[in-house]
Amino acid sequence: MSRAGGHIAVCPAGKVEPALLAAIAGGVSERFGIEAVVSMELSDLMFAHNKERNQYHSTAILEKLSETAPPSAVKVIAVTHVDLFIPILTYVHGEAQLGGRSCIISTFRLKGDERQEDYIERMKKEAVHELCHTFDLRHCKDPTCVMHFCRNAKEVDRRSDALCRYCFLMFEDKFRRLAAKEDLGLQTARRSLKDADDRPMEKVTPLRENLEEEDPMERNPGIVVDQGSKA
Repeated sequence: MSRAGGHIAVCPAGKVEPALLAAIAGGVSERFGIEAVVSMELSDLMFAHNKERNQYHSTAILEKLSETAPPSAVKVIAVTHVDLFIPILTYVHGEAQLGGRSCIISTFRLKGDERQEDYIERMKKEAVHELCHTFDLRHCKDPTCVMHFCRNAKEVDRRSDALCRYCFLMFEDKFRRLAAKEDLGLQTARRSLKDADDRPMEKVTPLRENLEEEDPMERNPGIVVDQGSKA
């Protein structure tokens, strides 16, 4: 089925504030140059619940997203309030299908006593980060790049919401292919996701060396998990 002019679906999964969903959709639209729409809804997440851990298996939620997403959605990001995990980690803040269609972020361990606007900016960064994984981008060693692997909320706050020059070049290639396939615009995303610092290429290491030593992605090809703790 043709998906010309498709959009990014922002899916509430559980109890998520409408204001947060709207802010994430706005931030995603601005950064990627693709309309982001709050749509779908996964109100019942018990299919992914693990009784022993009292947590929710993020990979199962991603599979459900891919199955139920409307054909017009070129990418899908779920936003949930529940505590996520994968079997090898005690928890994760997000997961994405690497080079795939779906990703998820959780507010459970990222919301503290900070100002509401700071919390919303943090979650918008997380959304951009996970969606970039669906464009096949890996974690980056540059601490200012939005693709940097962060282990806690403070590290997320310190990184920017833009790609370093190396990651941007990788993204641009992947986005160009999707844009040609789905009849999407490219210029807005090129301008908005590029790091304004415009650092020279020689300051950025090759992709494989850009991975953090303890990056869970290295042990889980095909999926990407973020801000997790070893089980």
